[in-house]
Amino acid sequence: MNAHDALNTLAVLGVFLLMALPSLIGHAHDRRIDRQLRDAERGPGPEPGSGPEPGRTLAAQNSSSKETEPSTATWYADGRRSKKLVSS
Repeated sequence: MNAHDALNTLAVLGVFLLMALPSLIGHAHDRRIDRQLRDAERGPGPEPGSGPEPGRTLAAQNSSSKETEPSTATWYADGRRSKKLVSS
């Protein structure tokens, strides 16, 4: 491999890097935004030292302990089911 081949290889790698760099920067930016959105959904974390007392465990949250509303998909499916029961 002579010097000319090495320069050609470096030129190709340089062009590839220039083409791939914006994509890699965008991907890193999207991951940072996703992480910020996840953190915002979780809400502020507990302050240091404000956790449960030593030796005390937190009660597990029961799925029925929080009142929920049916989703749009459930409402739509219920409407479709009731229409199927009507005979023509």
